[in-house]
Amino acid sequence: MSEEERDFEEQLRELLAEDAYTIRPSPVPYPQIRRQGVIERRRRVAVAGAVLVTLAAVPVGAFALDGRGTGVADTATTPTASASATRAPSPSPSPTPSGPAGPATAGQLRDGITLEQAVQGLDKCLALQQHNESQGSQQMDLGRAEDYRIILALDSTGDTNAPGDGIYVVAVQEKPKAIRLICNIKDGEASGYNVSGGSDRQADSPPVLADMNGNKLYQQSFLDKGNWKLPFSWGFIGTVDQTVAKVTVSYGGAGSEAALDHGWFVASGTLTEQVTKNPHVKGYDKSGKLVYDSDEDTTYQQTM
Repeated sequence: MSEEERDFEEQLRELLAEDAYTIRPSPVPYPQIRRQGVIERRRRVAVAGAVLVTLAAVPVGAFALDGRGTGVADTATTPTASASATRAPSPSPSPTPSGPAGPATAGQLRDGITLEQAVQGLDKCLALQQHNESQGSQQMDLGRAEDYRIILALDSTGDTNAPGDGIYVVAVQEKPKAIRLICNIKDGEASGYNVSGGSDRQADSPPVLADMNGNKLYQQSFLDKGNWKLPFSWGFIGTVDQTVAKVTVSYGGAGSEAALDHGWFVASGTLTEQVTKNPHVKGYDKSGKLVYDSDEDTTYQQTM
């Protein structure tokens, strides 16, 4: 074979070898592909993790549900603002009906009577008055319960004239007009009430003025005088002028300081002995000076 023929044959073999590689390529490099797949999965997991971290970093409340139940992103410009701006506003509490104000001190509600029970007693007393008025009885319009302030509540003891125990509730009203109301509640119902047009105070009244009908609160009954049921809770009310800073009341040998409540004084205690004299009252000014003594008041009834 000539040299030219040998060169031609080598070139032909090389061409055939190149065509064969093109038609049947080399085996797939599985190890390399597997490594690339693992790397790709790890990269995707890392990206997903970054997304979760990003979502977790968003302030609570930055996403809310609209009326269709779809997620709505908050449009606040700062994360801090978005946390508060997207929180649903708390519903406004429904307005509650106003009621009578309570006393100035807890001691003015005696014998375990709660303010709620005292308010219920006042409501029943006003309802009884309205009923009497509807029956044609000409009476003072006592107004609404929410205009009153309860200044005393205590047990009441029945007597020969009005048997049956219950509770007394004393309430006062300054506006729209001055009223003092003593309610007697028995067996859960209003059994009677006493009304006066305010405090009975006049221009020439002494600094301390006892309520003219307050004896209902510290006397069981005049008919049973000397034969009262003992012990029993008593109360004593009246008014003071602006010069009075302290009031003391003694009754049946026991004394106590009265509560001062918006121009009223309120005293109470427990009587353990039969008495023949009404409570002894004293008033003092801010310096401690005695400015009133019921023993020296000619208008004050000393004995029962």
